[in-house]
Amino acid sequence: MNGDAPEDDAPSEAAESAAFVMALRGRGLRDTGLLRALERVPRARFAPAAHRNLARRDIALPLPCGAAMTAPGTVAAMLGLLRVGPGQTVLEIGTGSGYVTALLADLGAAVTSLERYATLAAEARARIGGDLPVRILHADGLALAGEGLYDRILVNGGVSALQPGWIAALRPGGRLVAGLTGGDGGCRLTAYLRASDGCETGPPARLAALVAGRAAAT
Repeated sequence: MNGDAPEDDAPSEAAESAAFVMALRGRGLRDTGLLRALERVPRARFAPAAHRNLARRDIALPLPCGAAMTAPGTVAAMLGLLRVGPGQTVLEIGTGSGYVTALLADLGAAVTSLERYATLAAEARARIGGDLPVRILHADGLALAGEGLYDRILVNGGVSALQPGWIAALRPGGRLVAGLTGGDGGCRLTAYLRASDGCETGPPARLAALVAGRAAAT
């Protein structure tokens, strides 16, 4: 009977994943490729062990170093605005658990991800492994320099203004998605479009404020 347990668990896990994705679809997500990626990449693998039973709920989860794993509904909204396609180069600012990094790779992107906490960067590398086109660096995402390096930039945090270095790092036709905070303290997802030098406004979001600098292990 014990030998049958893994087979019994597999359909249950598949059913839970399908229900998780259908719940996001019910909230308005219609991008088929993104829905499939959300189903294929198990959030539980990236969640802290103490909170894995909550991984398929649409809530943020605590991470070490005072960081947080963004709620799936917000992740889906950010990736929907980002419009990632196969073969694109993506810069992610704020690796966190590595879950969004893995989703970007599953969508076909080559990802460079910057994380200010050495501990989070190391743990995310271990979860993702070496089979995906992903580089995770312990670096300050607010100190980016370089011209026309990326097709897409995803900022996993709230900022009061888009950094000039981020915009410069976008290729022609590129898109950047971040949470922009207003004077009232609220945060709204915003996509910057390099081609028109304009912005597309998305829904409100709960995102932690992005912090400058590199931090040590804690």
